[in-house]
Amino acid sequence: MKGILIVTGVIFLFFSYASAQDKVVVIPLFEAESTSSAPSAPVEKTGQTICYDQYGMVVDCPGNSGQDGDLQKGVAWPNPRFTDNLNGTVTDNLTGLIWLKNANCPGPRTWADALADVTQLSTQGTMNNNDCGDTSNGGSHQTDWRLPNLRELQSLVHYGMHNPTVPNTAGTGQWSEGYPFTGVQSANYWTSTTVTGDASYAWAVSMFWGNPYYREKTSLPYVWPVRAGN
Repeated sequence: MKGILIVTGVIFLFFSYASAQDKVVVIPLFEAESTSSAPSAPVEKTGQTICYDQYGMVVDCPGNSGQDGDLQKGVAWPNPRFTDNLNGTVTDNLTGLIWLKNANCPGPRTWADALADVTQLSTQGTMNNNDCGDTSNGGSHQTDWRLPNLRELQSLVHYGMHNPTVPNTAGTGQWSEGYPFTGVQSANYWTSTTVTGDASYAWAVSMFWGNPYYREKTSLPYVWPVRAGN
């Protein structure tokens, strides 16, 4: 005998045989839709704390303007925001990403060269034949460096400042040389993210203003490798 058994939104197919020992084999076909809500992904604060009028003039934040500098929504930044690991790498305590301390190891590169550079960093510890200072793997270099995607690179941006938009070690002010990074350029940096509307372009992030740009893959932004993360 065979039939279908429905139990609380789950359909089972079962077979029953008349024998000395009847057995029922239960095979789930599909599970009922879960009623639990998916966990929300945290979005960090931008760092902006100032309000502006339509002409770009600084104005008081009244508490109900709807501006980012007024609302300051998002996950608060830890203090310190970054930890200098003293081995050529810096950990972002907000995202868990680990960045190369030297933000200008290979110099300006095409997109293809940038991808090759981070591969070379993983295999040889250098980029464009320059020693990048990574000694975080027991005195040697790590083997999983990569070019950050667009969202990862934008996570470094402090939207309350410019030239550059990168915050300092604590996350409370503007970057200065060595705190925690070295060689930060107020210029475009490559991401690994291609522009889907025209695959001859890839996304870059300006560390002058903090905004993304799409650039021809033959152009020459800078390279800032990252590792770890989900």
